[in-house]
Amino acid sequence: MNKRILVIGESCKDVFVYCDALRLAPDLPVPVLSIIDQSENPGMAMNVKKNIDSLGGNCDIVTNDAWENVTKIRYVHKPSNHLFVRVDADHAIPRISLEGISLEEYDLVAISDYHKGFLTEEDIARICALHPQVFIDTKKPLGAWADGACYIKINNHEYERSRTTLTPITEDKIIRTKGSEGATYKGKTYLVSTIIDVKDSSGAGDTFFAGLLVKYAETGDIDASIHFANECASYVVQQRGVTVVGKPA
Repeated sequence: MNKRILVIGESCKDVFVYCDALRLAPDLPVPVLSIIDQSENPGMAMNVKKNIDSLGGNCDIVTNDAWENVTKIRYVHKPSNHLFVRVDADHAIPRISLEGISLEEYDLVAISDYHKGFLTEEDIARICALHPQVFIDTKKPLGAWADGACYIKINNHEYERSRTTLTPITEDKIIRTKGSEGATYKGKTYLVSTIIDVKDSSGAGDTFFAGLLVKYAETGDIDASIHFANECASYVVQQRGVTVVGKPA
């Protein structure tokens, strides 16, 4: 039986509006966009869940109500995949209530924290205190509040921003993603297996996190899980937009 994973975090709707731009406006030096088509899909924590589901994981989610009203709209030049502009509609996301969430029903708890008010540092520390297998992916600067986590996945920019607030305990739990350079954990580098043509990195961190969770739930082996997460992220960055990775054959 698949181990059960609970994802906790805020979600949004990702919108990609694909355009062409054949001329500049006559009154201002800005491109006039002609819309060709667009795609929409669940983003942030919901994207983590979608990737876990696609990889064959057993996943539930606790996220913000009416998450579809929280939008990230990207206007993209379709021929080149160049991003013109991103427009965010960050409607107020109320803080989570942890009451009534049965953490003990799950084998792994994954916190997908985009630092938009849904989870406070105190909330995350409490979840870590209540469950022995908590994985964190956060946009918050790290501190002692994350010491109770099992593993912490952050990207290179987030790591550099947290350097002055890291505790030795937190530092020891960090899986640091570095784009085309793979990831590092406890001084070990996990390289991607092949050179890839990156088209769009949107959502790649969510996919890495999902792959990490699914493989760890299956094997309990963090090395194998990081390698697998690298492969999952490598696949999605070669696609346009926010893409869900497929289940391996």
